Amino acid sequence: MDQALQKKLKDAVWAAHSLFERGKTSGSSANMSFLHEGNIYITASGTCFGTLTVDDFAVVSMDGIPQNDKKASKELTLHKYYYEKDSSVQAVIHTHGPYAVLWSCRTFDQKEDVIPKYTPYLEMKVGKIGLVPYGKPGSEELFQAFKDSLCNGDAYLLKNHGGIVGGKSVMDAFYGIEELEESAKIACMIEKGGSYEKIY
Repeated sequence: MDQALQKKLKDAVWAAHSLFERGKTSGSSANMSFLHEGNIYITASGTCFGTLTVDDFAVVSMDGIPQNDKKASKELTLHKYYYEKDSSVQAVIHTHGPYAVLWSCRTFDQKEDVIPKYTPYLEMKVGKIGLVPYGKPGSEELFQAFKDSLCNGDAYLLKNHGGIVGGKSVMDAFYGIEELEESAKIACMIEKGGSYEKIY
């Protein structure tokens, strides 16, 4: 294994453990990926950020062809579309952070800038946050909604679901998902109440 891949895997495992240990995600709900030599390395289906190891990554070509014996996360297509949208994105992290999920359940009148910028850091570290209409996790409905919403932001809030952020590296994506969650937390605390939507 080359040193560049070792570094990416090490950063990915550290980021996953950090997010899990601080309650930014739970169970096996999150997924992350990074690019290396034309392939997507993505957390395998059913893995948990709290126990993730360097051996818990499925390797898939950009055409979706498996390159090892691990089953990729069911939300691989979200990551693939993100990479296709922006060639500068080299890593993607998707979590169900509690504040991002809570904020995503609100009623929205717009599709862009859906998390208030109470501090300058969301714009500085992440950019514009677009809204993705609800689709069942791992479904074609969600994938199509995400693809159709790519023009609405640099990172995204999946309706009644969570956040997804891309970056130039694993650590860059980690900083981004951290800032999205923190900004959602600030917004939730400042704007208590409001109108929320149920799916079921």
